[in-house]
Amino acid sequence: MKFELTILGSNSATPLYNRNPTAQILNINEKLYLIDCGEGTQQQMLKFDVKASRIDFIFISHLHGDHYFGLLGLLSSLHLNGRTKPIKIICPPPLKEIIDMQFSFSQTELQYQIDYTFTNSAISEVILDNSDVSVETIPLVHGIPCTGFLFREKKRLRKLIKETISEINIPAEYFTAIKKGADYTDNDGIVYKNDILTTDSAAPKTYAYCSDTSYNQSYFQQISNATLLYHEATFLHNMLDRALLTQHTTVLQAADVALKTNANKLLIGHFSARYKTLHELLEEARTVFPNTELAIEGKTFLIGDE
Repeated sequence: MKFELTILGSNSATPLYNRNPTAQILNINEKLYLIDCGEGTQQQMLKFDVKASRIDFIFISHLHGDHYFGLLGLLSSLHLNGRTKPIKIICPPPLKEIIDMQFSFSQTELQYQIDYTFTNSAISEVILDNSDVSVETIPLVHGIPCTGFLFREKKRLRKLIKETISEINIPAEYFTAIKKGADYTDNDGIVYKNDILTTDSAAPKTYAYCSDTSYNQSYFQQISNATLLYHEATFLHNMLDRALLTQHTTVLQAADVALKTNANKLLIGHFSARYKTLHELLEEARTVFPNTELAIEGKTFLIGDE
């Protein structure tokens, strides 16, 4: 099953000439999930060949503009391009008022329905559950209500051992039951146990998206053992005072989160515009957590398959 992340924007409050505010596309089994939607997200989709029409789920972590200022333009373009199927937005409750007011003043009546699920930054909740993934909110500590999102891949069915299935000559109509764990009994009454007919599927993978937050151990247990952990790392650690004041995280703190939660890989982003190049941030993170990568725009990360 495909489980991969493409970075559309990786900067913090203000864009830089080669970096845009936060936006990511998560592809799970060819279904696209947009995570935050900073200014310029539509242009990034065009640049990196992401078809907006394929997005059915949008997650907004909080209402600082660098995480949602691109949303109204995206919704408008979907309308102008003839979208009729509903779209689901998972967001803080006030975002609905912002969207409704904008379309009211522009006298725009969307051709498609927006289905809202509202987040509660005080508690963790499962806010999406389908055949591919379950998603729960991660309460974070920021200046305004803010949540991250934890995507858990659903456990796949067991895999048939083709050579054994062929040798026993098991009819195809039994395959689904066997994949679900059933034994097989042939016409002579011989029982073939499931463990000789199948192998277990891979362990489900997880993607933890930790948006803007102060360093705080309150969410560590929830994100433990993430296959891929994205964590904001706005500043080098020599700007810890600034990070504390703005309720953000330094690079070393993000690396410490990955270390203490036993992440498989760390992806850092939400970079301050003061950093024209990013090699210093990567080097600092790797002093604590070597398996760290930069959220470079246009780069796709195959979650768990690297």
